[in-house]
Amino acid sequence: MARTDSTKSTEPLPELLPTAPEREIVVRIDRRRGALSVIVVLLVVIAMFLAGRTFDWFPSFGNPFGSETVDRSQPVMLKSVQDLSRYEAATGNFQVVIDVEKDAKFLPAAIKGERTLFVASGTVDVYVDFSAISGSALTVSPDRRTVEIRLPRPGLEKPNIDSENSYVFEQNRGIVDRLKSLVADDPNRMKELYTLSEQRLEDAAQKTELTSRAEKNTKAMLDGLFRSLGFTTVTVTFTSP
Repeated sequence: MARTDSTKSTEPLPELLPTAPEREIVVRIDRRRGALSVIVVLLVVIAMFLAGRTFDWFPSFGNPFGSETVDRSQPVMLKSVQDLSRYEAATGNFQVVIDVEKDAKFLPAAIKGERTLFVASGTVDVYVDFSAISGSALTVSPDRRTVEIRLPRPGLEKPNIDSENSYVFEQNRGIVDRLKSLVADDPNRMKELYTLSEQRLEDAAQKTELTSRAEKNTKAMLDGLFRSLGFTTVTVTFTSP
């Protein structure tokens, strides 16, 4: 009787089907087309933005970090009305440099002292008071051909400082004055400079030919006025008050 061997074999079985070879997938990217697409998109965005700004398509939000000024001033109140009878005959334009220095007696200027150069520009008007043209100040001939007018001499108005064209050109301060200005600056400092500038402009105006120019202009104005009324001889004299 034959004997059957039931022992299992441990050797690996041969593969029945052949294995498919591995394939390598290669993806090619065209960089030129990608860059061209980005440029086209940017151009479209820029064109839409410019069109929106031109035709006001976008809402305006303004500058979120900008400052805002709020005016809470009270309404202007008229306190009085004054009638004037002055003829502005001439105007002088002036400019002066104010040089003011304040030093301590026993300290050098580098420690305690201040020097300010202030350029002041302003005008001085010359006027003639016409309120005196009454009674004996006006003499008319019987034939109404000759008239004599007697007026007071021209006077100077208060100088008018032009704040837009007046400025501090240079200012030097000692250490003490610099520290003091950081805490609290003197608000009357500019007022002092303006007051001194007005005095200088007034003194300068008195030394010029503004008064004689005002007399000449007043005579020419009155001569043309009375001649238009039929007078052939017009005499204007100025007398001291």
